[in-house]
Amino acid sequence: MTGARALLMAGTLALAGCSLAPKTVLPTPPVPQSWPAGDAYLLASEAALPILSYKSVFTDPRLQSLTDQALANNRDLRVAYANVAAARAQVRVTRSGQFPELGVSAGAGYADNGSGNGSGDFSLRGGVTAFELDLFGKLANATEADRNRALGTEAASRTVRLALIANLADAWAAYGADRDLLKIAEDTAANARESVRLTRARLDGGVAPRTDLRQAEQILATAEDSIAQQRTALAQDENLIRLLVGGDIDRALLPASLTEVTPAIVSLPAGVSSEILLRRPDVIEAEYGLRAANADIGVARARLFPSISLTGLLGFASNALGSLFDSGSWGWSAGGDATATIFDAGGRRAGVAVSEAQRDAALAGYEGAIQTAFREVADALAVQGTIAERVRAAAANTEAAADTATLADARYKGGVDSFLSSLDAQRSLYSARRSEVGTQLLLTQTRIALFRTLGGDSSAGSETGVR
Repeated sequence: MTGARALLMAGTLALAGCSLAPKTVLPTPPVPQSWPAGDAYLLASEAALPILSYKSVFTDPRLQSLTDQALANNRDLRVAYANVAAARAQVRVTRSGQFPELGVSAGAGYADNGSGNGSGDFSLRGGVTAFELDLFGKLANATEADRNRALGTEAASRTVRLALIANLADAWAAYGADRDLLKIAEDTAANARESVRLTRARLDGGVAPRTDLRQAEQILATAEDSIAQQRTALAQDENLIRLLVGGDIDRALLPASLTEVTPAIVSLPAGVSSEILLRRPDVIEAEYGLRAANADIGVARARLFPSISLTGLLGFASNALGSLFDSGSWGWSAGGDATATIFDAGGRRAGVAVSEAQRDAALAGYEGAIQTAFREVADALAVQGTIAERVRAAAANTEAAADTATLADARYKGGVDSFLSSLDAQRSLYSARRSEVGTQLLLTQTRIALFRTLGGDSSAGSETGVR
């Protein structure tokens, strides 16, 4: 009999380790094995992309200081971290169902039928109530599903952190560009005021027509409007930086011009293998979603089988408190229940079909996340591959426009050309200077985009802490 009990217990323990969840098999990444090559792309010489922290990419101490403040105070990041804490706690809640719940109870009573000979009743009991044997892995797979969801939530929080760092760098660079645009507008307005003064003097002297004065005044009004717009843009840039930082900022931490920003943001080299994208937080989140969906299938399949619960109770009972712990007061009981659904109109099998369909959707989402990541990086590389030529062309255009404006103004003052030629040259110079600033800003934004799309910032959290 003892041998039979041992055999039964061994079989029960063996079944308790059973799992009906399918094994998670990650598909081959549905993207090419290397980045695109050609005139629009940089040829890669590195074997793999380095994992860099944001301080290695954004080297200006002012931007680093703002980033540190943002990581400590940003409200969106606090929400993300709170969601991670809730997901971790949910894992512990679900896992607790795999263990027996122990309880204790005590009672005391007294009864008298009116004769004066009453009797007392005292008890102290403890035991296990309705502990479900996880023979088919339902509870274990539920725990595994929640654990993977918690890991996915943590990856999502790293996505929020990565986006925060990149958005702050973008806003910081935009502030520097708007400072340059304000300077261009102020220079243009100063030149326009001088032009209006000289043209009015020529008009008073009978040398220039009134149309020349009006055209000069138009240039001045346009420049003054641009000054007002750029001051608004700078205020809005500060508001955005303040929002991202999560508090007030020291204006000394803001750049004076874009020339201070571009050297402070390091360009990331592209690696040969596109599998580097598998470390992006959004791809990791999608992978954990796929693993959780597989575990959900195991939960749904286990519901097709009977549920077995055990109960056990032991303790003391006596009609006198003084004899409560005597040997004759000891007692115990044990029992078990098995429940199985005979007919549910196919509901449980439909539940399996639902979880399998959700697994298929998670698989497609995982592959789609990789493809989207590849496209984003390839787009950034395409810009990086041609941006140097665009910067050179923009600088050459500005230089030529400045020389043209100087010559046109001299020819007008010398009576060779009309004032309209001088005005066109001034407009071209204003447009060329603004275009050069826009191209320089695009160069900086491309470097930030590569940091974001490649899933940079190794300090975004490699230890999950989810157990």
